[in-house]
Order: sequence, then C-alpha cells, then structure tokens
Amino acid sequence: MELILDNIRKCYNDKQVLKGVDFTFEKGKIYGLLGRNGAGKTSLFNCLSGEVRMDSGGAFLRRNEVSLPLTDNEIGYVFSLPILPEFLTGYEFVKFYMDINRDKIQPGRTAEDYFNIISFEEEDRHRLIKGYSHGMKNKIQMLCFIITRPPLILLDEPLTSFDVVVALEIKKLLREMKQDHIIIFSTHILQLAADLCDELVILNNGILQEIPADLLRSPEFEEKIIALLKDGNSHA
Repeated sequence: MELILDNIRKCYNDKQVLKGVDFTFEKGKIYGLLGRNGAGKTSLFNCLSGEVRMDSGGAFLRRNEVSLPLTDNEIGYVFSLPILPEFLTGYEFVKFYMDINRDKIQPGRTAEDYFNIISFEEEDRHRLIKGYSHGMKNKIQMLCFIITRPPLILLDEPLTSFDVVVALEIKKLLREMKQDHIIIFSTHILQLAADLCDELVILNNGILQEIPADLLRSPEFEEKIIALLKDGNSHA
C-alpha cells in the first residue's frame, strides 16, 4: 500500500504555501515531516484530511496496483490542538466512537481494552474531557485511530504534550502499528524524529524533499538538517 501525493498546491490569499507537493509514502514506515514554523506542514495535513480544499493536485491510495482518491474514512488525524466533545466523559466518548464505528472494531474488544492499551488511568476515564490535560486529550485522539485502524495516520506534533513515560509508550505503540499503516509524523524535535522515524522528509519552499537514509543516522544529523531548513524562506 502506498500514499501518492500528486502536485498538491495550496494558496492563502497571495501566499503560496504548497507549490506542487509530490511524494510517495509506503506502508510499514514511520515518516518524519520536518519544517520550520509556517512551512506548511499543518496545511499539508489539512489538505490530505479534507479539513481544507487543495487548490490543485490530489492524494491517492494505491493497493494491489490500483490507485484511488484518498477518502475521509481512510485517515486518522491527530491534531496538535485536540478537538473533542468536552461535555462527555472519556468513557462516554470512547463508547460513542466505538458504536458509530462498530464495523471497524476488532471482534471482542471493549472500551476497557482500548483504555488499557494507552495506559489511561481508570479513575480518569469517567471524568469530563473538559478537565483533561492536553496530553490526556491527545491520548484520547490517538485512541480513535487505534479503534478504527485507518490505513493513513497523520500525527501533528502529538508527543510534545506527553511526559517521558507516556511518550515512550506511544512510540512503542506506533512502532507496533506501522506494519499495517502509513504513518506521517510532524515534529519540530529533531532528536524525536531521528529516534522514532524510518525516513524523513522536509517541507521547504512549498515542496517535499526526501532526506537520505544515511543522514538520519549520521553524527552530523542535526547540523545538516538545520542547514537545510535555513535554506528555506519560511519564518521561525
């Protein structure tokens, strides 16, 4: 399975943020998406998820040599700012989410099983989401794609709000899931990208640029990535 991006363009007023993005992502890998603030990482994710309309181009999933346009139900999107119904408890929301996605749930799984996967404390499950920390809300967001198992998972800076123990658990979970998914992970943290990701791409000047695999494990990794990012016109 592959995700194919074909000449994706997006402008906001007179600023062209995406200038013809072309790339092919493969199942079984975690991709790190790097770029300076304002480079268009979130814009690219929003175009893929349908949150905003791309001006031209397209995104396609290729399975068994057949490419079809990417659809909403094939995407799991973890936003940097969680969007959840704060008037529900975590348990109520997860039960509701399971009910509307019952055709996608692994047989025999319960809400308790899913909460246990992300090590969500039992007493917190029945509190209102409104009272959750940013990290707790992000864990609930992640639980949604664990439940529905979409082929494409977009993660927009999700680990920055977790403490070191939870972040380690989530990284372990993502490594276990990648065999059946395409995972694209947006981050500003170079060390996290080097630790978690199989491949890196940089969004610079409105286009995607692949980072050579040998650079990812190089002692000069951070210096060379920063030099590439400084070549861009986006603003810090």
